[in-house]
Amino acid sequence: MSRAFLIVLDSVGIGGAPDAADFFNGNLPDTGANTVAHIAQACANGLADYGRSGPLWVPNLDSLGLGAAVQFASGDATPGLNAEPVGLWGAATERSLGKDTPSGHWELAGVPVPWDWHYFPNENPAFPEFLVKALSIAAKTDGILGNCHAPGIEIMDALGAEHIATGWPICYTSVDSVIQIAAHEDHFGLDRLLALCRDVAPLLHKMKVGRVIARPFVGSAQDGFTRTLNRRDFAIDPPSPTLCDWVHDVGRQVNGVGKIGDIFSMRGIDSITKGSDADLMGEITRLIQDADDGSLTFANLVEFDSHFGHRRDVAGYASALEMFDVWLGTALLSLKHGDMLLITADHGNDPTWPGTDHTRERVPVLIAGAGSGSFGHIGFCDVAASVADHLGVTSQGPGKSFL
Repeated sequence: MSRAFLIVLDSVGIGGAPDAADFFNGNLPDTGANTVAHIAQACANGLADYGRSGPLWVPNLDSLGLGAAVQFASGDATPGLNAEPVGLWGAATERSLGKDTPSGHWELAGVPVPWDWHYFPNENPAFPEFLVKALSIAAKTDGILGNCHAPGIEIMDALGAEHIATGWPICYTSVDSVIQIAAHEDHFGLDRLLALCRDVAPLLHKMKVGRVIARPFVGSAQDGFTRTLNRRDFAIDPPSPTLCDWVHDVGRQVNGVGKIGDIFSMRGIDSITKGSDADLMGEITRLIQDADDGSLTFANLVEFDSHFGHRRDVAGYASALEMFDVWLGTALLSLKHGDMLLITADHGNDPTWPGTDHTRERVPVLIAGAGSGSFGHIGFCDVAASVADHLGVTSQGPGKSFL
C-alpha cells in the first residue's frame, strides 16, 4: 500500500504571486518578493558568505525541480539552480486571503479559508481594551506589556527585564492574524503561560484571530534572553475536514511532525513530534523506515521562517536550505516502493525584503516517487487532492489531482 510524506518548508516561496501587490510589509507591497531566487542571487554575488560561502548548493532540491519551479513561477534568475528536473514539479498559487501559517497549511490540506481574518492595527496600543482586560484576568496580573506590533526577538530583549520585575506577560502581534504571548519559563512558568494562551484562545478565535502563540523564553538581562523549543500554537479549528481527517477517517495513520498538530488542532492526527528542524528531519527519517503502509506523514519545518526569514538572515536561510538538501539526498535513497515524498511551502518570507513579515509568493511543489515532468500551475488545494489520490483516499475538497 502507498505511503505519502508531505513536507512543508515553512516560508520557502518562489515569487510570482499574481496578487502580491495586495499584500504589504509596512507600506511596501510584496510585488517582486522571491525568497528562493533572492537567496540564490545573494549567494552568487558573495553577499551570504558568513557561516557558509559560494553559490547556493542544493543539488537534490534542484534535481526535483526547484530552480525550474522558481523560473516558471516568476521568471527570476536562480544562479546555481539550473538542473534538468528528474522529479515531478510545478508551482502552487494560494487563493486564501492570507500569507500566514494556518491559511497556507489549511489550503494545502484541501480547505481554503472561507472568512476574512481579524488583524490588529499597527498602532500603540494595538489591542482593544476588552482584550487587554481578558488577557490580564487570565494571567492574574494587573496588566500586560507590549500591546503593539513587534518582532518577537526584539520585544523579548526590550521588555524581558520589565516582564521579570512586574510579572506581566509580553503580548504583541504582527501583520498576521495572531497574538503572541511571551513569558519567562522560570519566573512566569511554562505551564502558566500555556494555560493563559489556552484560556484566551476561544475569545480570539471568536474574533477570527487565527492563532494564539505561546512564546516561552529563558535567560536574563545580563546574559541575554533566548526562546526555548516549548512554543505552542493554539489555532482556530479548520472549518471543514482536511486531508488529515480524510486519511484518518478511513483508518489510516496520520503522523504530525513539527507544528502540524497545533495548526490542525490535532484533528485527524494520530501522533505528533516536536523539536528543532534537525530533530524533525531525524523523525521523518525514522518514519520513512517505520511508518505504516497507507499512512500520511505531514511535516512542517519552521526554522526557515522563524530563525532566518523574519530575522532577514540571508546566509542563515541559505545554510538551512543546504542542510535540508543534504538530509534530502539520504531520504530519497531510503524511500520504499510506492512512497511519494512531496515538498512544498505555505508562503514566502524573503530575507532580502524590507520589513520582517511574510511575503506573498507562489510556492514550489516538488515530488519524488510519482514520475517526472511538469504539471505547471496548480492551486494549493490540488496538493491535498493529489496526496489523497496517491493514498487511494477520497478527496473532499475543491482541489483536483495532478497525478
